[in-house]
Amino acid sequence: MPVTHRTTVRPVLQAVLFDMDGTLVDTERLWWEAVEAVADELGHVLTGADQPHVLGRPVEYTAGWLADVTGAPGEETAAELHRRFADRVRTGVVPRPGARELLRALARERVPTALVTASPRTVADTVLEALGAEHFAVSVTADDTGRTKPAPDPYLAACRALGVDPAACVAVEDTQTGVTSAESAGCAVLAVPSLAPIAPAAGRTVLGSLEEVSPARLRAMVAPGELRVMSWNLWCGGTRVEGYREKQLAAITGSGADVVGLQETYGNAARELADALGWYHHRAGDNLGVISRHPITAALGDPDVGFYGGAGVRIELDGGQRVDVWSVHLDCAPYGPYEARFDGLPAAELIAHESGRLERMREILGRIAATREESVPVVLTGDFNVPSHLDWPDVDWPVTRAAEEAGLRDSYREAHPDPEREPGHTWSPVHADHEDGSGRPEPRDRIDFVLHRGLTVLESRTLVAGTPRLWPDVAGNAWPSDHAAVVTVFALPHGAR
Repeated sequence: MPVTHRTTVRPVLQAVLFDMDGTLVDTERLWWEAVEAVADELGHVLTGADQPHVLGRPVEYTAGWLADVTGAPGEETAAELHRRFADRVRTGVVPRPGARELLRALARERVPTALVTASPRTVADTVLEALGAEHFAVSVTADDTGRTKPAPDPYLAACRALGVDPAACVAVEDTQTGVTSAESAGCAVLAVPSLAPIAPAAGRTVLGSLEEVSPARLRAMVAPGELRVMSWNLWCGGTRVEGYREKQLAAITGSGADVVGLQETYGNAARELADALGWYHHRAGDNLGVISRHPITAALGDPDVGFYGGAGVRIELDGGQRVDVWSVHLDCAPYGPYEARFDGLPAAELIAHESGRLERMREILGRIAATREESVPVVLTGDFNVPSHLDWPDVDWPVTRAAEEAGLRDSYREAHPDPEREPGHTWSPVHADHEDGSGRPEPRDRIDFVLHRGLTVLESRTLVAGTPRLWPDVAGNAWPSDHAAVVTVFALPHGAR
């Protein structure tokens, strides 16, 4: 089974649509000051109660409102607001923190951007000159649509001009008026409030600053993300094979994994692999570890676990979604497939001999239940050293059954429900005959798993690099293990942002 090299497939973000005032530049304050000055001259003192009539509103709307409140002529009030605001913009426009950096990052990744503002063209052009008009493929102002915010028209016009689907776009706004416009157009919304608070809602993310925003975070808002999880027994840390560390790194990068549950780490393998990859790691005892391209925010389980047992981590993905990932290694003896094939034990005795492994698995499942938060998905990787009850029609193997009863699903069997057609053997790519020299064929079986709760399986497969030479002539193998790995791709929940 050759390594299948993976090209990272990112969620399709077709465009990012930016509001201007208060979002990219600190003009919301300038606009408020301009309205405040004109209102004061007309005998009206602005208060917080007036914000819905000022923030995010076009000049004509606010002028009409002031005319109703004060009795002043609407057209003259609009002209004066235009003049006062334009004067302030020319002399006091300041980019919001993180605005320039985000625009540059989107340009580097060739994500189209548009400016969508309720300000007039004259003001927008002044701001575009300050920010760099080259950053925007399209600009839509109050002069360009029959209706402006909170109507959806400006965002729909920007999408038409870019030739993109609103549902595949993120609008970045700072006011409730702008949020209403973008959501009415069908866009996902990132709200970064400037003067008035905005509540989170379905399809809406609220952050404190553009400095917290990256292209990856924006991508995560338009499509469910993916998480690629690998389970791998390194076989004595890989030391049975020459150049094992480089071969382990090649296997991990070739798999495209985002997080790897490791067994038989033999000390520092997790740290050394993570350091070489620029990843995060957690070591538990001398045998277990988890490495992750995403930050590890918590260690779960016993950090001093023995050679057999389980330990986990909590990782945080782009967008803030958390996932618990555990690595498990269960006792290697007695080994059920040997007892079944070599000794002819019946199902009842095979099951009875699983009591030790079952007790350890229940302890691990208890630790998972004790640390799990309801909204956090769980992935359990590991070398169980026992087959699955889903694969043997005549033996209800209790270890995998216990995991199933605890709510964990077998990702490989979800993707490949027929065990005869897709056996998914992980033991063993280097053993054709039993090690005792008897010449008996080695029983092949599926004993390495990626189980989960709270995720959706997109695909799952076993993984071995090249065609390994058989034991004991293994030193030159490209695959530095006596187990196949298991790699599962999960879709993250739509609510996980």
